Amino acid sequence: MNKDFIDALNQLAHERNLDKEQLLASFEEALEQAYERNVEPGKQIEVHVDPESGEIDVLVVKRVVETVEDPGLEMSLEEARELDPTVEVGMEMELPVDPERFTRIAVQTTKQVITQKIREAERALVFNEYKDRAGDVITAVVSRTDNKRNVFVDLGRGEAIMPPKEQIPGERYMVGMRLKVFVMKVELGNRGPSILVSRAAPELLEYLMRQEIPEIADDTVEIKAVAREAGQRSKVAVVSRNPNVDPIGACIGHRGARIQAVTGELQRERVDIILWDPSPREFIRNALSPAKVGTIEVNSETGEAKVTVSNDQLSLAIGKGGQNVRLAAKLTGFKIDLVASEHISDLDAALQAAASRVHDAPIATDDAKRAAFDALFSAAPSAAEEGDAAERVGDEA
Repeated sequence: MNKDFIDALNQLAHERNLDKEQLLASFEEALEQAYERNVEPGKQIEVHVDPESGEIDVLVVKRVVETVEDPGLEMSLEEARELDPTVEVGMEMELPVDPERFTRIAVQTTKQVITQKIREAERALVFNEYKDRAGDVITAVVSRTDNKRNVFVDLGRGEAIMPPKEQIPGERYMVGMRLKVFVMKVELGNRGPSILVSRAAPELLEYLMRQEIPEIADDTVEIKAVAREAGQRSKVAVVSRNPNVDPIGACIGHRGARIQAVTGELQRERVDIILWDPSPREFIRNALSPAKVGTIEVNSETGEAKVTVSNDQLSLAIGKGGQNVRLAAKLTGFKIDLVASEHISDLDAALQAAASRVHDAPIATDDAKRAAFDALFSAAPSAAEEGDAAERVGDEA
């Protein structure tokens, strides 16, 4: 052992970003195990390495007893006092061992143990680095892929896995590609830390919006809910805490610049900005946009909502492959049942006629308007009754 060894140890600690003292302690432990297994079996060994000079001391530790039962671990008082006259029964003696007795097998054992210790130290370091990062968004670099379509990304000090279900469909991942990922879970298993990241998580969309939209970053505009089908379409419900700030306009930006900056990171995924409403009925109505729907019956206990839609708006409300209504259900938390009605278009005309007749005496509040509108739908009159329905709305106003 010499100064060159200490220099090599320091370089290893620097390259692997490990603690030098911990690495030295691991080396001493590896030497102890090698001696106990291959050089001095059945004895208690202690190894001390000088951190400056690299000199090594190998010691056999024995307990002083009156009657020796285990020669490997004990020595008699008489024998001990030949080395140290002040020793007493029960004390421990440290006896030097010649390091030259280190065999080739012991060297190989030391190498295996120290390699394992270094791996364990690196795994513990990675886990400690990222155990509190779950829920964060990190910039990563694609390092490799496997035949199961898993993508592995380099986080800097550790490697994370992104399984197919957490990838954006259609997005190609090339080695060296930089991308933002959401850290979903960090666990420590038998094979080291396991870090799961995602590009499909709704939290990634929320993070990007916070980065690109100042009103969201300073909490002037609040994101209430996010529903996402990665790579295809998302709906984001927002509300403004400042009556002078339009939450939808703030998110979209001038000529859509802000929302385009967000979608550019997500393979041009379509993002619908929805106005959140404290009323479940109106929130569901907004969530189903761009479709225009009629009456909405909400059962808060069962979490179900029955929505009446005209035939010409039904396909728009459902969306391609049921995507629009599916995202609206995720966004609002209600199970939405769409019911087609051929009377809605006629009732729209009746409502417009009623509104024109009460132009001089407008309905006072939005709630009154909604009540009148719902009354027309629930009545579901025939074409002959529409004029009377409109007339009643005018009289009630």
